[in-house]
Amino acid sequence: MAASSVRMIDIAVNFTDSMFKGIYNGKQYHVADIQAVLSRAWRAGVDRIIITGGSLQESKEALSIAETDGRLFCTVGVHPTRCKEFEDSGDPELHFQELVSLAKEGIEKGKVVAIGECGLDYDRLQFCPPEIQKKYFEKQFDLAEFVKLPMFLHMRAAGKDFCEILARKKDRFIAGVAHSFTGSADDCDSLLQFENLYIGVNGCSLKTAENLDVVKSIPIERMMIETDSPYCEIKSTHVGSKFVKSLLPSKKKEKYDEECTVKGRNEPCNVRQVLEVVAGCKRITDIDRLSKALYQNTCRLFFPHDLDSAADSALADVHEIQ
Repeated sequence: MAASSVRMIDIAVNFTDSMFKGIYNGKQYHVADIQAVLSRAWRAGVDRIIITGGSLQESKEALSIAETDGRLFCTVGVHPTRCKEFEDSGDPELHFQELVSLAKEGIEKGKVVAIGECGLDYDRLQFCPPEIQKKYFEKQFDLAEFVKLPMFLHMRAAGKDFCEILARKKDRFIAGVAHSFTGSADDCDSLLQFENLYIGVNGCSLKTAENLDVVKSIPIERMMIETDSPYCEIKSTHVGSKFVKSLLPSKKKEKYDEECTVKGRNEPCNVRQVLEVVAGCKRITDIDRLSKALYQNTCRLFFPHDLDSAADSALADVHEIQ
């Protein structure tokens, strides 16, 4: 099947990361190349990309990048590992109001589609203690409610506290996606209890046999796909890699070639690989219909005005292919 017959939306790309400026660990290896990266994505069948904002400054940069192409969108929010920025600013409320202003500006421009990346990350407490994470995770529900947008969520090794906060805030929570999901089967079950919550899958979700078993259990109508690039690539050591069919030529950053991907740096074009692994582990042979269903899920959350007449047939496809 030609890649062009598949339509995909990558819901998580970190285009503000220095790797897309050609800088790795503080050293410049090649020119900034977002345009080359985007060209590969569009050729692979990516229809839209959502750029992740993980701090106030990063959200500003994400919006600026999103304004360069009609197919780019972004989020506004503060990642759990960076929530100290509220208090380090010297005026947490003013910092919050700056997020509100930025979100409103981005909405008016038709670019900001979610609040986040926000949530809890107990794997990296060296960056931010749990009490501060919880305080400002809850605060960002106020932002989402105020601007009436869904939430782009992060949950890592914090399932119990995450779900407790989500349950307490459910009346103020429109909808959202728990992206880059790497949790257990129990974590997955807990998230699926929230009817307006989707689960985002990327290469980090597909490493082990246990990961694949969890992905198998996620109903297609509750799933989205992403790369979280430049991170979370599907490596040859990952159990899910056996289902990958779309491989592009790559070269090391030291031998940069604009026509090739950079080894070790994930790109939005590789969301096709995630689609292939999901299809493989769920034993779905019609990847076109799978992509259509996942595409409609994503529109339903982030682009509801773009839901087309195919929405009902896509949902029917879901029940037929599962």
